[in-house]
Amino acid sequence: MKLAEVRNLAVGIVVALLAIAVPLVSDGYWLSIATTAMMYIALSTSWALFSGPTHLIALSTGAFFGIGGYLVGTGMSDYELDFWLMAAVAPFVAMFLALLIGLATLRLSGVYFVIFTLGLAEMIRNLVSWIQNNFLGSRGLYVLTDFTDAHIYWMLLAVAIVVFLTGWWINRSRLGFALRIIGNDEEVAKHVGIDTAWSKVTLFMTTGFFAALVGAIVAPRYSYIEPNVVFSPQLSFLVVIMALLGGVHRLWGPLVGVIPFTLMWEAITIFFPSSTTLFLGISFLLIVYLIPNGFVGMFESGLARLRR
Repeated sequence: MKLAEVRNLAVGIVVALLAIAVPLVSDGYWLSIATTAMMYIALSTSWALFSGPTHLIALSTGAFFGIGGYLVGTGMSDYELDFWLMAAVAPFVAMFLALLIGLATLRLSGVYFVIFTLGLAEMIRNLVSWIQNNFLGSRGLYVLTDFTDAHIYWMLLAVAIVVFLTGWWINRSRLGFALRIIGNDEEVAKHVGIDTAWSKVTLFMTTGFFAALVGAIVAPRYSYIEPNVVFSPQLSFLVVIMALLGGVHRLWGPLVGVIPFTLMWEAITIFFPSSTTLFLGISFLLIVYLIPNGFVGMFESGLARLRR
């Protein structure tokens, strides 16, 4: 292991230990903010595992997140199944769905892929709403547990750590090498014998798995869930914006974007609740035009200029 990797690992361990201590030194409002931030750290980092190397903007996070939350809610509310059982099953259901979607759509590129993933999330939300209203007799589900915000925070932290470790392993693997070639030039990747379609599908399944797992863990936080809550398209856009703000070419990049944007988003929803959509649109445009490589890219560019 190289010296730089040892240093990064040591920094990661220190950050994880500090993160573990957050519920011990804060409660109430700030713990709630920390829990929300940890949710987006796990979601944005897992999103970046796929979209970072492939340069494909997937707006399907809300669909996989909703599958996780709704399966937990359905199992607990309608069939009195154990939370842990449903939380274990939900990610694999989402991963299987990601496999089917990936095989059907990952040959698309650019804006076509973006539009399809957004349409997919909306289709699933409306389908679940239709089934709930017409066959299950109620619109929402109760998800009642003894979990506190601290418990949910620690579970999300565990997921985030696993996401980082998965990303670290992928970057060092043949899959990671293949994806970097695909991101630079997919035609070249095909000519050197890389199965580009299957490489992208594999990573798409990974992001679907983690998004559903996060949705399953967060479901008890809502207590009462309905399709418009857990299948929110807004969540998909927030994940993309936070990841791009931090920078997706580094594994830890989304972490840099999530924390400040979570605080800004909290302020906007409190003081300007009717302007949240406008804020999202402006944020996306500013990031794309002013800092396309995110905070991390901007910092690395500045550091490179200083070294010259």
